[in-house]
Amino acid sequence: MSVVLGIETSCDETAAAVVDDGWRVRSSIVESSIDQHRDFGGVVPELAGRAHVAMIAPVVRAALEAAGLDVERPGLDAVAVTSGPGLIGSLLVGLAAAKAYALSWDAPLVTVNHLEGHLYAPLLERPGLAWPLLTLLVSGGHTMLVYQRGPGDHEVVGETIDDAAGEAYDKVARWLGLGYPGGPPIDRLAGEGDPNALALPVSMTGDDLDFSFSGLKSAVVRAGERRPDLAPADVAASFQRAAVEQLTRKLRRALDRYEVAGVAIAGGVAANSALRAAVREIATSYGVVAHVPSLALCTDNAAMIAAAGLARFSRGLVSGLDASADPNWALADVL
Repeated sequence: MSVVLGIETSCDETAAAVVDDGWRVRSSIVESSIDQHRDFGGVVPELAGRAHVAMIAPVVRAALEAAGLDVERPGLDAVAVTSGPGLIGSLLVGLAAAKAYALSWDAPLVTVNHLEGHLYAPLLERPGLAWPLLTLLVSGGHTMLVYQRGPGDHEVVGETIDDAAGEAYDKVARWLGLGYPGGPPIDRLAGEGDPNALALPVSMTGDDLDFSFSGLKSAVVRAGERRPDLAPADVAASFQRAAVEQLTRKLRRALDRYEVAGVAIAGGVAANSALRAAVREIATSYGVVAHVPSLALCTDNAAMIAAAGLARFSRGLVSGLDASADPNWALADVL
């Protein structure tokens, strides 16, 4: 049985996990430095990098111990690590650590695209799932539709032309004074408001599968300025309705074009309650299985990186110790 250690440091989470080739998560440890960034309204790269340097060794040790492995000689088949996309300083910390562990343990190094990692979240909770899948990958930096024929065999069929959905959530939350990150507080506040209080546009209504959220973000601010008496809960609810409508409209359009066995969501915004409910409803209406990951697998974690690394390792896709980080590594460029 193959066993892989995954390391994830693309942003503000320092994470390590152990996954075996039965797609079983033996351990998953995540330490976030988010509290250091809240006052700045976003992630400060230097602070994130310093936090990774401080936490990477104890997090890896904790993951190995939780998996019941010897921390000195764990007997791993490979060490997988995120090498992009993400913050370059953060990526370099994880990559340097992974190289050191791989060299020390005489284990192959496998570099993993962070976005491809997110595509493995459903597999970790349903190892026997049926393919193909249509996955809506939504996060703070990315929004895309991905057609997956199987593990490691994917095609990006639609993506945002400007802001990602999660970025729009953060900016609207900042305007409402809700702090950072913006997704969770907007989701909570939206439950108390009227989703029809503001008539907000739903962009990209054509036949393509691409997204756009910059106009929606601006429309919220303009509408709020015209109606300063409007309750923040109503603004949040109206914004969330328009954002989820665009995401699900494109998902339905893709399902009309691609014959799949299931539909999945992935990424940080996959934790949004309205989106989770809408995707389950859409799956039912199309007669396919809904793969809605647990909240722990929506946000950045190393279990998904270990899983992607395991799949790449099984195909012989290993990297040398001269591997470099790529902060702009596109999912479409993953081999």
